[in-house]
Amino acid sequence: MTNNGAGGHFALSQEQREQFDRDGYIGPVQIYEPEEMEERWRTVRRQLIDRSHAIYSTDTRSTATNIANYDRHLDVDLLSEHIMNPRIVDRVASILGPDVLCWRTEFFPKYAGDEGTDWHQAATFANASKKPQIAWPSEGGEPAFGGTITVWTAFTDSTLENGCLQLMPGTHHYMNYDESKPMDYLPDTSNRMEKEGVKRGFFGYDYRQLQKDPDWKPDESKAFPLVMQRGQAVIFWSTLMHASLPHTGTVRDYRMGFAARYVPTKVKVYPDTDDVVEYGGEIDLSKYGAVLVSGVDSYGINRIATENQRGYPFRAR
Repeated sequence: MTNNGAGGHFALSQEQREQFDRDGYIGPVQIYEPEEMEERWRTVRRQLIDRSHAIYSTDTRSTATNIANYDRHLDVDLLSEHIMNPRIVDRVASILGPDVLCWRTEFFPKYAGDEGTDWHQAATFANASKKPQIAWPSEGGEPAFGGTITVWTAFTDSTLENGCLQLMPGTHHYMNYDESKPMDYLPDTSNRMEKEGVKRGFFGYDYRQLQKDPDWKPDESKAFPLVMQRGQAVIFWSTLMHASLPHTGTVRDYRMGFAARYVPTKVKVYPDTDDVVEYGGEIDLSKYGAVLVSGVDSYGINRIATENQRGYPFRAR
């Protein structure tokens, strides 16, 4: 998890790197001006309706959850451009090193009345699927700590009222959760679970089932809400304790976040996995490919998509 000297116009400065290493996040950073983001999201929203080139089916196995809308950067041109944006890639490469893959994207909408997202961390992303989705190479014979860099971009304004992110700085060095534990999928609990007086869940799961210490509670005195204007993003380790507030605003004031996830090319993506089963849905990975957004892939351990499903070419910087 060290910087291998990757450069670029938007690379983090030494001071910013030190802050990132200490806190586990940096942001908000400006990716688009608000007017540009508004126009881009208006276009993307229309294009998302057309699933003729989407790599995941919308059959009955996947329509119940957001899982069918994973990885729309592989068929929507503006999302393909987004994951390659140098304002993102330069910063990520200055953390992970010059050779970087984007291995997953997903939308995080929040509408009026929606619960907040519970505090959580992710190192292998086996929490819901029960199978590791990324695997870092071992270090000295010991399993690597893991995690991914998440770039969460506000496609709409993200406010206290419509459910902005919450972060706990400095919590990314230790996992409070055991992702190998089973978690029961109970979709009927959505919007009905309260924790410490706040309506919070995890998309039909109770993340407390994964706690290493069943009596442990997140120290919310260390947390803060991250309000972001549309077009801004936050960059953070997935192992950082993070959550979101409930949506207590109006119907018109929905929140839309878009998360792009990055790892070095030495990380194995979906090891020994042909499909992903989680959140009550299933996706077949036969059309999947990670995208090389920076540098070269000298390991050859992952399937790489060189262009999206509509012919948009992916060219690493």
